[in-house]
Amino acid sequence: QVQLVESGGGAVQAGGSLRLSCALSGDTTCAFRMAWYRQAAGKEREFVSDIDKDGTTTYADFVKGRYTNSQNNAENTVFLQINTTKPEGTAMCYCNADAVTLGCRSYWGPGTQVAVSS
Repeated sequence: QVQLVESGGGAVQAGGSLRLSCALSGDTTCAFRMAWYRQAAGKEREFVSDIDKDGTTTYADFVKGRYTNSQNNAENTVFLQINTTKPEGTAMCYCNADAVTLGCRSYWGPGTQVAVSS
């Protein structure tokens, strides 16, 4: 069993910055590609960014250079640095561990709320 816990969300003004963290604990036998998603009120959950073990990252188009995804493999933690926040970035942000090992399942964290005021 694997647990994911996000932290770092909160209220911020437009143009500000936040750093989200996601800590993975439990059975680490499986390998995962770690990802961030967000879900605004009344909208579907959408992909934000992911990172694999060697640090290769991908980002959604709306990120436009404002987000940086990074990790500390020794501590099983991933980070999402959000700069130049925008009000449309108000959402619950979720960490996802997408299993890349056959036979393993994927996991979601409970989420951390980001609220951006204009």
